[in-house]
Amino acid sequence: MTVALTVLTTTDSAAKAQELARGAVEDRLAACAQISGPVTSVYRWRNAIETEEEWQVLFKTTEARYEALEAHLLARHDYDTPEIVATPAVRVSAAYLEWIEAETTVAP
Repeated sequence: MTVALTVLTTTDSAAKAQELARGAVEDRLAACAQISGPVTSVYRWRNAIETEEEWQVLFKTTEARYEALEAHLLARHDYDTPEIVATPAVRVSAAYLEWIEAETTVAP
């Protein structure tokens, strides 16, 4: 059975968020991506508390495509340690799950 995931990352501009989203969808690593922002992120980095404006990108994918999506994000992200957090979807409508699976399947 297909397991759907939502995968979250953040970046420091709307343009970068759109680039990450478009690349993942074009490469069939995610069926879609939603961009929200700006959001305010507060975090500790190199022994200092930072507060920055960021854009969140939420990808819809399958567990089978996660490794490839993570590799894609790591290769294209400009953060030293980008946030990449995957959460399994506990309940997904059958039609939506079928669509995610179809859109992330690479043709032979």
